[in-house]
Amino acid sequence: MKDLATINRGAHQIQMEKTSPQQPSASQPKVQMLTISEEEAGQRIDNFLLRICKGVPKSHVYRVLRSGEVRVNKGRIDQLYRLVEGDVVRIPPIRMAEPTEQTAPKHEFPILFEDNHLLIINKPAGVAVHGGSGISYGVIEQLRASRPDAKFLELVHRLDRETSGILLLAKKRSALTNLHEQMRDGVTDKRYLTLVHGDWKNARQHVKLALHKYTTAEGERRVRVQADGMASHTVFTLQKKYHDFALLEAELKTGRTHQIRVHLSASGFAIAGDDKYGDFSLNRALLKATEDRGALKRMFLHAHQISFVHPETGKTVTVNAALPKECEDFLKSLA
Repeated sequence: MKDLATINRGAHQIQMEKTSPQQPSASQPKVQMLTISEEEAGQRIDNFLLRICKGVPKSHVYRVLRSGEVRVNKGRIDQLYRLVEGDVVRIPPIRMAEPTEQTAPKHEFPILFEDNHLLIINKPAGVAVHGGSGISYGVIEQLRASRPDAKFLELVHRLDRETSGILLLAKKRSALTNLHEQMRDGVTDKRYLTLVHGDWKNARQHVKLALHKYTTAEGERRVRVQADGMASHTVFTLQKKYHDFALLEAELKTGRTHQIRVHLSASGFAIAGDDKYGDFSLNRALLKATEDRGALKRMFLHAHQISFVHPETGKTVTVNAALPKECEDFLKSLA
């Protein structure tokens, strides 16, 4: 039998174990010290934190900024501070969302151009450029999954899910900023090929109709012509006529959402296969081949050429993407 002293020592040990302070777990948030790379330089501190602090409410990010808990090179900064390469950012303990398993599959797309600054791919129709609105992942997520060592990879612009063709991605923040400036200033030249139904008359036609974005009752994003909308300008050049159809090149002078599709629809010419602004009875008929033509199971809109000034060399770069086989085959069936 244990003596009283041994029993008392055991009881004391149990009591100590119960009342000893809890050790911090490995999952508890800790202070982070991050050094800004060349790719991260140039962005505002608030935008940097919103990207880094996954799952943290925006209001909380701005609260820790205002409180001075975020430091750059050991000094206080405000939310407008722009990061410089080599800056050391102190991020206070913030509980972030648990990392989720990578669901985007690794996938590469046909590469039209690539160097240390840019990646230009040929996007197939039916693939979204990014996840969201019920889509788990898109081009950007799949490319990041296939290039885990890439320090920076961002979309320069977007293409509709139904549109195929040239898509630019930046591999450096400086390239992204430069190309955005070129697009705002009208330096870039973006051209599409599209097939419309109807008797197109003019060899070259300018369409200037203001466009307004809105959301339907079902939550779908749409665009309509509206007098107080954003100024929009497209130049259409006739390439070839095919009985009841016409192949056009569309040159964007502005880059509004669904611009080509709405400008053509408002002008009385539906893009073949357009399920938002097109001729729905025509689209149903196009799904089935007839004696006069083949079947078309996609929207006939393809980004076939882009010209821009290279952000590093200053030289003009022009990239082309041939029409996809399904579009070529449909044109051959009309000839």
